Amino acid sequence: QDMLFLLSTELDDVRMVGICGIGGVGKTTLSKAIYNTVIDQFEGSSFVANVRECSQRKTGLVQLQKRLLSDILSIKKIEVSNIHQGVNLLREKLCHKKILIVLDDVDHLDQLENLAGDCSWFGPGSRIIISTRDEHLLVAHGVEHVYKVKELNSIHSLQLFSLKAFKKPFPSKEYEDLTFQVLHHAKGLPLALIVLGSLLCGRSIPEWKSTLSKLKRIPNKQIYDTLKISFDGLEENERGIFLDIAFFFKGEEKDFVAKILDSCDFYANSGIRILIDKSLITIESNELWMHDLLQEMGWEIVRQESPKEPGNRSRLWFHEDVLRVLTENKGTEKIEGIKIDLPEPDTVPLDPNAFRKMQNLRLLIVRNANISGSHLDFLSNELRLLDWPGYPFS
Repeated sequence: QDMLFLLSTELDDVRMVGICGIGGVGKTTLSKAIYNTVIDQFEGSSFVANVRECSQRKTGLVQLQKRLLSDILSIKKIEVSNIHQGVNLLREKLCHKKILIVLDDVDHLDQLENLAGDCSWFGPGSRIIISTRDEHLLVAHGVEHVYKVKELNSIHSLQLFSLKAFKKPFPSKEYEDLTFQVLHHAKGLPLALIVLGSLLCGRSIPEWKSTLSKLKRIPNKQIYDTLKISFDGLEENERGIFLDIAFFFKGEEKDFVAKILDSCDFYANSGIRILIDKSLITIESNELWMHDLLQEMGWEIVRQESPKEPGNRSRLWFHEDVLRVLTENKGTEKIEGIKIDLPEPDTVPLDPNAFRKMQNLRLLIVRNANISGSHLDFLSNELRLLDWPGYPFS
């Protein structure tokens, strides 16, 4: 209903409407539903799927221009030799038609500029729907009407997952507790609910438990690959900021984190803004947050740096990996940050040279651990945050 209100198809203006949100939240599903609902109100229409993927191919944008013209004009074969000619044809052929276009999964401004340059390209009453993970693209293109897709609430999450896992809108009695564990993991993300529901459909209780145990350490590949598209589109500076937040600063006050990141030669304020625009983080009450599955994606990205040897990863947070590296002196110069946060208070014996090889260590956070040892011989000169209540050494 909110999207239909933004479209306001009864009006004669030409309107672009953006749909944005995290990967897997249902932007494409919503776009298709709206398209099918209002398509009969237009003289011509085109649903252009996978704009990001298609644009990466040679002559990809030209092919998308041809698809638009072919769909709307109902002509099977249209010759377009280059992008510039395609722009001119779109302007010339569509400016007097009331049309409906969906550009799905846009990730670069040039895609919009060459497929839907501005409202003057289209006839009165036309509607252009643009779905993207990057809200700033919509701002840069002058899109004034934007719908932000949110995760599902608990009731709708239960229904969607149950339909996939049990083929009915509620779980079987013996699977209720396990179902709510899955819902807690998915946090309302439709992609995760669909993928995990399909994966667990028809499986035994031990198989469900095994899958849930695995998900605590290694994310589902289909979900991971979908979410990682947004990360892959970042520049190095923003990748570093995202990973630091995922490992060390989720839930922390934004201004405090920005100071730490700036001291590490990240351009924090601009980087944080980009991450917000790309739906990778949010700010609530001036605190930095991200969806749990995005955080787990960050953990997996770093785990893949060295799956078997934690000491060769850039960041460490999982207590078993941290303890292995510290107690066995397996640290290396690749480690930039460590968070020691044990599930239960415990004593950790620390060799004086435990940090000797970690010459690039920037961040060290110690929680819920009693560090024993006579002294430390070395801490990196690169250290910018030492958060260690009750630091035991002089």
